[in-house]
Amino acid sequence: MIEILNAAGVGRAREAGAVVGGILQALRRRTTVGTNLLDIDRWTRDMIGEAGARSCYLDYAPSFGRGPFGRYICTSVNDAVLHGLPHDYALADGDLLSLDLAVSRKGVAADAAISFVVGRRDRPESAALIGATERALDAGIAAAVPGARVGDISHAIGSVLSDAGYPVNTEFGGHGIGSTMHQEPHVANAGRPGRGYRLRPGLLLALEPWVMADTDALVVDADGWTLRSATGCRCAHSEHTVAVTEDGPEILTRPARPAG
Repeated sequence: MIEILNAAGVGRAREAGAVVGGILQALRRRTTVGTNLLDIDRWTRDMIGEAGARSCYLDYAPSFGRGPFGRYICTSVNDAVLHGLPHDYALADGDLLSLDLAVSRKGVAADAAISFVVGRRDRPESAALIGATERALDAGIAAAVPGARVGDISHAIGSVLSDAGYPVNTEFGGHGIGSTMHQEPHVANAGRPGRGYRLRPGLLLALEPWVMADTDALVVDADGWTLRSATGCRCAHSEHTVAVTEDGPEILTRPARPAG
């Protein structure tokens, strides 16, 4: 299903997006060396409830996972890149953590992800991975204009990732979003321009470039959910929910600026 929202629906999506962006930034500030992934999940649960929103993950049970997911946020560490199931693990100095969060509020969902290094022990490859996904996300968002096609977004994202020297996996990528979290169209992280669905105002897309340092092959963790790089290399993931509007793309999951 491809869903086109009216102005009121896009307005509700802005509210959901503000919740997602705000929670992710709060988690980033709060997460330090020694933070347990289960604490991050608990904090997320509490903030979702305080915002009057609903988790899109708790009961999520797609065909590719061992569902239901049963947690409130995806926490992927180092060689994990997608669908990281929170478990009893205390973050170490230098861990590369990706947080992926989707909530629904007033019947509309929003989805975003961030990656960052915990503590002070940074590795150049971590900054390079994160930077590549963020630049690719910016390029994909810029291509999300009325009249463009999904392939234009995929090509923009894939060009940045490939130019940075990373293999690109197209099995998992961006997607339409609206009254449900995952909708058509699929937005692969590489593609041919001028192909695919033509973008219309009111379409919401969750764009999510992700990369693994030296492979495009994934393996599934024993938990049935967490996807890891086949070689054990580090990974990064960046995502925003974007509305296609007459005036161009609007990022809905950017956190609100503090007052004053």
